Amino acid sequence: MRIVQITDTHFSPSIPHFNGNWQPLTEWINSSGADLVIHTGDLAVDGADKDEDLSFCMELMRQVSIPMLIVPGNHDVGHLPGSLQPVDKTRLNRWRSLVGPDYWLEDAGNWRLIGLDSLLMGMENDEQETQFAWLEQALAGRAGRRVAMFAHKPLFVDTPNEGDTGYWSIRPAQRQRLYDLIASHDVALYASGHLHWAWKGRYNDTALVWGPAASFIIGTMEREMSGERLIGAVIHDLGDDVASEIVAVPGMVAHVLDDVVAEVYPHEAHKVQKEPA
Repeated sequence: MRIVQITDTHFSPSIPHFNGNWQPLTEWINSSGADLVIHTGDLAVDGADKDEDLSFCMELMRQVSIPMLIVPGNHDVGHLPGSLQPVDKTRLNRWRSLVGPDYWLEDAGNWRLIGLDSLLMGMENDEQETQFAWLEQALAGRAGRRVAMFAHKPLFVDTPNEGDTGYWSIRPAQRQRLYDLIASHDVALYASGHLHWAWKGRYNDTALVWGPAASFIIGTMEREMSGERLIGAVIHDLGDDVASEIVAVPGMVAHVLDDVVAEVYPHEAHKVQKEPA
């Protein structure tokens, strides 16, 4: 089975800075030979608060001729408690009504594909616990299938046992719960987005992939991370094992968020370092 993973498209009808990357990406996807497309979140610039952003993005996604599954990102359903747009019932219901389930499973031959809503992890509420209970059942019922997991946020950024990275990765307590489940089942792949860096690595017997964003790279307004800055997608070939290839898709533009952040995400504009006068 061949899966194309795309992530962090950040499309919007009213803030169209990155929309131009959709045509070359769609053409590449449709010619990729993929059996399935999985979008690992941040579908929209502001799906967390705007129905029209999610609706616009879903109209674009339907232009892909290959079946697609999607999990949400923080710009789709919100982020941790205390953030500017915390996950809440209104935001979750917007996603579920306009896009679909925020976590899901799909069986394909000897593989079980699991999509997670990583933004629920850290909420420490009923939504978080309901998803963990569902995940335990999904893994327990895999009937010998290998598992590939897809989520927006990575397990970690620098080291598997790092502390709380806040915005960037799953919080330590919830990460450990995932580690325990991964260790107890045959999880061959954990693929994510969110970081706007492209990277491949491992956690014990599990391959880790950070998919490259389809929208923008980040310059100096955030710290350096592992991997490389590029715009594109990932091809995951699932056979007896998993082989993943990060692809710089021809024709896509590597926008730099630092240059347009005041227009796209004005609340983040203070992070851009200004040259002294």
